[in-house]
Amino acid sequence: MTPDQVKLVQQSFAKVVPISDQAAVIFYDRLFEIAPAVKPMFTGDMAVQRGKLMTMLGAVVKGLSNIESILPAASALAIRHVSYGAKAEHYPVVGAALLWTLEKGLGDGWTPEVADAWTAAYTTLSGYMISEAYGRPEAAE
Repeated sequence: MTPDQVKLVQQSFAKVVPISDQAAVIFYDRLFEIAPAVKPMFTGDMAVQRGKLMTMLGAVVKGLSNIESILPAASALAIRHVSYGAKAEHYPVVGAALLWTLEKGLGDGWTPEVADAWTAAYTTLSGYMISEAYGRPEAAE
């Protein structure tokens, strides 16, 4: 990711924070719509899960300026997701749901540059997490 892309992700996420509860609902609704098979992995309180999602996204977005600082947490999260039943092929679906949610939430603020920046961020992190969890970054392709 370029420094400009990091800045775009951080600036656009700042606009999502005020609607974070709504954004999380939209995200999970979309995820379960496009990948209904993953819904059984979410057995707990979805309000808690939505809060965890937004907290994690906030930490990742903040850490993009120093990506090495978030890699240990990303590795631990990836390994934990395996125990929940997550597979490498789920990562692109989650990414699609996330980008769709951001597009809806940001409206006119979802420019091609912002879309490219978020795509780069998600691709970078998901590739790392897949590698950590499954040992092969190409597994999601």
